[in-house]
Amino acid sequence: MEAHSGLNKYLLYGLLVAGSWLLPCLLHLQFFHISLFRYSYLSSHRRAGPAALPVNLFSAPPPVGDDDTAKSSCEGRRVYMLDLPSRFNLLRECVDGSPAFEDETSACVIMSNAGLGPVLAPAAGNGNDRVIPDNGWFNTDHHALEVIFHHRMRRYECLTDDPAAATAVYVPYYAGLELNHYSCDTNASVRDAPSAEFLRWLSSRPRWAVLGGRDHFMLASKTTWMFRRVPSNDDPKGCGNGFLERAECLNMTVLTVESNIWNRRDMAVPYPTYFHPSSAAEVAAWQARVRGTRRPWLFAFAGARRPNGTLVLRDRLIDKCVSSPTRCGMLDCSHGHACRSAEKLMSLFASSRFCLQPRGDSFMRRSSIDAVVAGCIPIFFHEGSTFEKQYRWHEPDNNGGDVDGPRRYSVFIDADDLVGGKVDIEEVLSRYSDEEVAAMREELIKMIPRFVYKDPRVRFEGDMKDGFDVAMDEVMARTRRIRNGEDLGWDVGDEEEIPTTDATARTKKLAEANKLADTLAQKLEQSEAARKKAESDAGKARAEADKAKAEAAGVEDLEKRLHDAETSLVDHKTAQAAREKAILKRLNSQNRRFVSKFFDLFCLL
Repeated sequence: MEAHSGLNKYLLYGLLVAGSWLLPCLLHLQFFHISLFRYSYLSSHRRAGPAALPVNLFSAPPPVGDDDTAKSSCEGRRVYMLDLPSRFNLLRECVDGSPAFEDETSACVIMSNAGLGPVLAPAAGNGNDRVIPDNGWFNTDHHALEVIFHHRMRRYECLTDDPAAATAVYVPYYAGLELNHYSCDTNASVRDAPSAEFLRWLSSRPRWAVLGGRDHFMLASKTTWMFRRVPSNDDPKGCGNGFLERAECLNMTVLTVESNIWNRRDMAVPYPTYFHPSSAAEVAAWQARVRGTRRPWLFAFAGARRPNGTLVLRDRLIDKCVSSPTRCGMLDCSHGHACRSAEKLMSLFASSRFCLQPRGDSFMRRSSIDAVVAGCIPIFFHEGSTFEKQYRWHEPDNNGGDVDGPRRYSVFIDADDLVGGKVDIEEVLSRYSDEEVAAMREELIKMIPRFVYKDPRVRFEGDMKDGFDVAMDEVMARTRRIRNGEDLGWDVGDEEEIPTTDATARTKKLAEANKLADTLAQKLEQSEAARKKAESDAGKARAEADKAKAEAAGVEDLEKRLHDAETSLVDHKTAQAAREKAILKRLNSQNRRFVSKFFDLFCLL
């Protein structure tokens, strides 16, 4: 019995020793070599500060396991991700220990956390007072979608390392981030050079030759207009470049955050917002929060005027907000970084029934997507700003098909009618009953999943399609049609689209689109030039005012000195006269004494 007990004791000691050796080995493998528990570490550290992007950001990850289930679900959906040379990696300096992370305005900080940006710290106050929850919210830059999309592609379930097995090819090039390196004053040829070099490299790849690049796709996180500038000898400067005008891009599917609605080859995906959920439960909780929030404002606007009144509609809307302080909530973006505060912006939109969305330098605004997430019914003033035209893939099905179509989740007011004084914004919006507003808001709340992007760093818990999923479904469907030999010059079934055979009409539409692009670019340049001129004029005026003040101060000093001198002279003359009078008086007195003494002496004689 004792022997048996001793044997158990030694066996227990042996197990303890083996376990103490095995556990460090497992931890070592988990954190330094392979991921044994694939998502536990990331999930438990999601609230960490800005993290460096992986060094191998442009390297394709290992393909997903190719079991029978994957083969069935990935049929016609496989994607091959190109492995780009390091010279095209625009975030190659964003590695652990890089001094770039010390500057909060650097691309490394802005694009940290897989493009989501820095985690939004919980605001002061209790949970009921805060608009933004503690989890799933980031200070996401509106141009960060390239990086977010890339990281989502790295987790795409149907990635393959076999180009021949792929239906489509993903090109992880950051065309928008490249363009950020140059100002509008930079010579056009300088701005065009990097992307032109990349396209030359891309078109020389063996995979490109299979379909001439027509099965390739990428995302550029700027508006289409910023990539459609055609430089001329008369105007070598300006904003943007000609990336989308090059022959290679005419073959590819290039997604942007704003499309040219008159060119049906253009496709847009929604701007990224501040909300990046990691589970369907987070989305449902936010939807419930939006549904139940109190909304004291009838309408709201977040924005600023443009120099010299270049955007008249904006001026009218701002004037209306200022004159209706009890009906309109406003976030003035002309001073400081108020509009870059997610808490302030979402607090305003979540407290308003309607959100005004006038166009800015182009048709779309990120504010429109923020309004959707906040459950604030967007008010559009131009067809190019509507989701029906811009985000056809993400807009709810059949919207606008019935009598109340455009009123299901948005309101459209013609800009000319508003500027011309034919309609009053407050009067129009006041006509909507509480029931109508609630119905439209409910449509918006249902749209939220399709207009946000999941956290790309973790496995999403639950079943939900986000903006990336919707876009990928459509991109893959489009690519399959291309590979089947279908002509995708225009989508079939759209009444506004022109038949492929009508080449003259297509040419006319393309010319109109190019003309509009040129006009928008010119307006942007004029706006920038007007701002610079206004700053220059203001500087000259201040200098002249300072000079005038200095001259005025000099004249005033001279006048004071002259007055003091004149006063001193008068005082001196008065004193001199007094002295002369005293001297004369003494002389007269002395003369009288002398005459008296002389007379007395004369009498004695």
